[in-house]
Amino acid sequence: QVQLVESGGGLVQAGGSLRLSCVSSTRTISGYVMGWFRQAPGKEREFVSAISWKNANTLYGDPVKGRFTISRDYDRNTIYLQMNSLEPEDTAVYYCAQTQARWGPMKRAAETYDYWGQGTQVTVSS
Repeated sequence: QVQLVESGGGLVQAGGSLRLSCVSSTRTISGYVMGWFRQAPGKEREFVSAISWKNANTLYGDPVKGRFTISRDYDRNTIYLQMNSLEPEDTAVYYCAQTQARWGPMKRAAETYDYWGQGTQVTVSS
C-alpha cells in the first residue's frame, strides 16, 4: 500500500506564502501523476493542481492559477506546492494524491487518483 505524507501546512496571514510537501512511499514517483486537492469545511473536495510524469506538465484549478506552483523532486520522491498570495478562501485541508497506474494523463477528478495522504491544514487569516 502506497503511503503519502504531507507537511508544511500552518497559519499564515493573507498575502503570505507556504510550501507544502508530499513524500511518497513508492520506490520512485517516476511515471505517476500526482496532485493536490483541498477541502474546506462544509464543501466538497476541490482540485488544486496536478503534475504529469511527462515533461513535468502541470494543471491548475482556476482559483489558484498564477498563485500556486506544483513541482516534483524525483531524488526525494516528493512533490511540492508553493502557495503565494494566499487568501482566506484558500483555508482548507490540503491532500496529496497519486495514481496507481503509470504513464497516464493528468486528471482533475478526485476519483481518478488511487492513493491519498492524511492531509495538512492550511489556515489563512484576514
